[in-house]
Amino acid sequence: MPNKKSAMKALRQTQTREARNKRVKENVTYLRRQARKALESGDVKKAEALAQSVIKSVDKAAQNGVLKKNTVSRIKSRLTISVRKEVAKKSAK
Repeated sequence: MPNKKSAMKALRQTQTREARNKRVKENVTYLRRQARKALESGDVKKAEALAQSVIKSVDKAAQNGVLKKNTVSRIKSRLTISVRKEVAKKSAK
């Protein structure tokens, strides 16, 4: 436990930021999981909509410093590739 007043405040700030960042990361994970499930079930329209919300949320997380820029790029790239593959499959039928 910190002894100084400033150290106590710093600890409180760290805990608050930690909780906020955790909520953001959990939301991103949840959205990614939903998009993946939509792709697996073959629901392309829903997957595209969810992909847009994933991209929006990870961009916002990167802007606020929760996720790193390259991590966000990787997530967006992989998601976009998988959605495009599914769209191509549907249009080929």
